[in-house]
Amino acid sequence: MERLAGRIILLSGWRRAALAFLAGAFGALALPPVSFMAPMFLAFPVLVWLLDGASGNPHRRWSQGFRSAFAIGWLFGFGYFVASLWWLGHALLIDADQFAWALPLAVLGLPAVLALFYGLATACARLLWSEGVGRIAALAAAFGIAEWLRSFVATGFPWNAIGYAAMPVPLLMQSAHILGLFGVSALAVFIFSAPALIGTRRGATLGLMLAGALIVADLGYGAYRLHQPEPAGGQELTVRLVQPNIPQTERMDTDQDRVAIFKKHLALTARPVADGKKQPDIIIWPETTIPFILTENPDALRDIAQTLKPGQILITGAVRVEDRGPGFAPRYYNSVYVIDSKGEIIGAADKVHLVPFGEYVPFEDVLSRMGISNIVEMPGGFSPGARRQVLTLPDGLKILPLICYEIIFPDETLPDHLAAQAIVNVTDDAWFGTTPGPYQHFQQARLRAVETGLPVLRAANNGISAIIDARGRVFSGLRLNAEGVVDATIHFKNPSILGEIHQKDNFWMVTALLLSMAVITRLGLIYRVN
Repeated sequence: MERLAGRIILLSGWRRAALAFLAGAFGALALPPVSFMAPMFLAFPVLVWLLDGASGNPHRRWSQGFRSAFAIGWLFGFGYFVASLWWLGHALLIDADQFAWALPLAVLGLPAVLALFYGLATACARLLWSEGVGRIAALAAAFGIAEWLRSFVATGFPWNAIGYAAMPVPLLMQSAHILGLFGVSALAVFIFSAPALIGTRRGATLGLMLAGALIVADLGYGAYRLHQPEPAGGQELTVRLVQPNIPQTERMDTDQDRVAIFKKHLALTARPVADGKKQPDIIIWPETTIPFILTENPDALRDIAQTLKPGQILITGAVRVEDRGPGFAPRYYNSVYVIDSKGEIIGAADKVHLVPFGEYVPFEDVLSRMGISNIVEMPGGFSPGARRQVLTLPDGLKILPLICYEIIFPDETLPDHLAAQAIVNVTDDAWFGTTPGPYQHFQQARLRAVETGLPVLRAANNGISAIIDARGRVFSGLRLNAEGVVDATIHFKNPSILGEIHQKDNFWMVTALLLSMAVITRLGLIYRVN
């Protein structure tokens, strides 16, 4: 190990750059669908040793070392995001004649931008770099802050945060209920980086002991929480998820296609339940699944009413239009409707966090002249909803609707989840085919269940549709590219039972502890016990 570390520390030029890129790409194997955590225990030690090489030359000026550390972190991040986000290009190939030119921007451009956050993390960590355990503490704190910044800077895109690599199964997810995604990400970097201390000896005993203690604590808390009984009170309802599995290339091409798509949803909704099973109280259709403006089509509402049994509720993704009067173009919203068995729309919520270049074009006046348009065909694109809201169903159930990738933003669910009993996530991942994208999206939905302590009812056009309990376990579901329905009876606890969770405060506490360790080590005070 020492010989390997020494050789990596002494690398320079293109060899150092290539190894940083390859280390990041190799670490991406820890993400779905592979979800094999071991590569991270090699990727991060390599990153630490490369940073040792960038920081260890006493004759190098501070600015040069800072730039070198940034470059190493950027290359590591570029490899990580190229290897884990290449599937974004699949959406551009649905209409290749119009969007294939943008393929390099999706496959290489976005990873290059996201990698800036990791470059910033390694550059800032270098400020407290030392020879002992403090350097991996500094790196962990810097990565945690970088992942937090990545969740909101430039509208945010926290996809594939490092913490997800440490949480492939529910047993390892439960710490997110206390620390949130970013707190887990910081501690995961510390644990993943700990083997680097073996290669350079100094700080190994203390660092490995701390990493081992964190692993034991994570496993212990996970086992404890998974074995806790459900709280008393609340209500039980039966939910049906509809997964029509309609290929993106076949959606909404002609009026005949639209009618066929709508009838397919109605047929799946009316499918008989298994013997001895209860009729669904709630049926959920995926995102924008109704292929026309529902409020302009009373026949469709009549068909829904005829399909639903008395007392049943339909929650469906749909496009909502808002007429702004003569001389003004209408506004379109990616929305969720609640429809009762009489065919009446009794509730609605709009998507607040839209996908750049998917649902709207930033700086549209300028970019439209360059021929850049939305992937989703909608005049003027979608408009964002004014605010996120909890919907109350006729049976009293309070739901927090999150449309498509809204569920990847931890901070956007936590303020509203206290008033809700469940999260309803409707999405259409058919844009990404059979790639890692739908699997990664599904894992992030499971983490929101753990963080909020709420079940997630997830209906996806082509999958993965599932009922996820409040601890991230899949209660029932349908695999990717399957067609069918999921029926399950779920216990929904009362909102009053939920205690407020201060995950952001806990994240900053973890960050402060890591930075304190880095400062103490930098000052040379910690070596006496190491």
